Amino acid sequence: MLFSELASAFAEIEKRSGRLEMTGLLAGIYKKAGAKEARKITYIMQGILAPPYEGVDLGMGERFAMQAVAGSAGYSMEEVEKEAKKLGDLGLVAEAFLSRKRQHALSTREMDAGYVYDVMLRIAKASGKGSQDLKIKLLSELLNNATPLEGKFIVRYVAGQLRLGIGDPTMLDALSFSRSGDKSLRAELERAYNLCDDLGLVAETFAESPEKIREFKIELFKPIRPALAERLPTPEDIIGKIGECAVEFKFDGFRMQIHKKGSEVEIYSRKLEKITFMYPDVVEAVRKLKQGELIFEGEALAFNEGKNRFYSFQETMHRRRKYGIKKSAAEYPLYVYAFDLMYNGGDCTRLPYAERRREMEKIFPSGILKISERRMVKDTRELEAIFKESLERGLEGIMAKDLKAPYVAGARKFAWIKLKKSYGSAVDTIDATVVGYYLGKGARAEFEFGGLLAAVYNPERGKFETIAKIGSGYSEEEMKNLQEMLSEITTKEPPADLDYKIKPDFWVLPKYVVEAAFDDITLSPTHTCGMKNDKGYALRFPRMMKLRSDKDPKESTTTQEVMEMYEMMRGEK
Repeated sequence: MLFSELASAFAEIEKRSGRLEMTGLLAGIYKKAGAKEARKITYIMQGILAPPYEGVDLGMGERFAMQAVAGSAGYSMEEVEKEAKKLGDLGLVAEAFLSRKRQHALSTREMDAGYVYDVMLRIAKASGKGSQDLKIKLLSELLNNATPLEGKFIVRYVAGQLRLGIGDPTMLDALSFSRSGDKSLRAELERAYNLCDDLGLVAETFAESPEKIREFKIELFKPIRPALAERLPTPEDIIGKIGECAVEFKFDGFRMQIHKKGSEVEIYSRKLEKITFMYPDVVEAVRKLKQGELIFEGEALAFNEGKNRFYSFQETMHRRRKYGIKKSAAEYPLYVYAFDLMYNGGDCTRLPYAERRREMEKIFPSGILKISERRMVKDTRELEAIFKESLERGLEGIMAKDLKAPYVAGARKFAWIKLKKSYGSAVDTIDATVVGYYLGKGARAEFEFGGLLAAVYNPERGKFETIAKIGSGYSEEEMKNLQEMLSEITTKEPPADLDYKIKPDFWVLPKYVVEAAFDDITLSPTHTCGMKNDKGYALRFPRMMKLRSDKDPKESTTTQEVMEMYEMMRGEK
């Protein structure tokens, strides 16, 4: 497929807001693409070069992209920078300058989508002395061959601002439509995606044969998208929903997914990024396990030997660092509490939880690898007693697990149900993605930070929807740090995948997740979360609790969860 065809389709998608229209346009792309092309085109549409666990990044800042535009179009950097300040979108800048080139290459070639992707991969992998010059040269060559429209999307891709507003669910729908003309194959495609977190691989496999998707299997060192928990407000509701269940204490650590094959071990974060090198102590402990092939999940907690207690989440996160690893390992020794098993020489995800737990008990504990503490409960009274015990121990709540349920990768089902100390009280929390921020006023003016605009995620629409302006809960240090972090990712235009009515002083790329406390959920004409009849859901008295650096924006609390919490708070069923 020619890249010009892809760019034309992207331009059409930009004009559409309806998901069905977008799905039809994407399905047309997939119909034309070969299997290998389908993989590369999928990565381009996601704005990535590879799934997160491969750690492949373009490593090209906006300034380098501007240098490539200037060089290929025959303009000075000053002229390009001036236009960039005016337009606020490097893609539009590239399109404008390529439309009025002062110089032309001696020869040009038509580029197919695969060629553009391959050059981008070369840019990403360029390293060492002279690598920045090589990156600019490679991008300039692409722009020399590009039409203004192609240049617009090439530069946006490089800048990480493709702005198509296409979510993964829409791409899964499009793949199904490309073969069947409807969503009938969506469930099979989604299952495959959840087992590998690589939509490009799923697209390639599906293009080769839909039958291969039905046979899709777990592979070691391709992380599985984590299962998610539902909420219910009371022990009575939990027992009424799943009956006899296993209850685990909900510790405030960070989630790890660990893969082992012989002596080879990899550790993935909740966001499925590879973090193995940060935890040599965990790697060594996993190597000692007798099982040859293994995938399990655990909660990592740093332990304070002197005070005989676990560190807080913020203190535990000191272990997540690129430098000073030996020192941090000594200061914050970790325990990893295994709580689920996905692979043990074969796929365990289809087994009921009770069987997976029995298998785990044969493996753990082993050194710093523990097994999560659990209790079996049959009635509300027992569950209530365990919940109260968790609060007395300073924990945030409990997790109830359906004994009969399989491991539901990548989905929020009632296989797991969380009950937190906030339920039934005047305070609750959500995880929200930062989409903008406000300048400080009065006493906060010196920090140039006055609060956040936060959004939740609607996975079915593939959109973020605003839910709160968070103006309190910050320490002076947090205000300073947030301003520094967010100023690096400001954009002139709002994120393409955001629905909004309220505007901040600065828009930012959806990158950071925060935990926010609130007293209630109300209906509001200014926020777009679940908006219907010109009213959306909004948090009442929201305040910042902490930065959730372990979470991806698309792991934010969902619109559906907010709607359910609204009903819970009003005692509705």
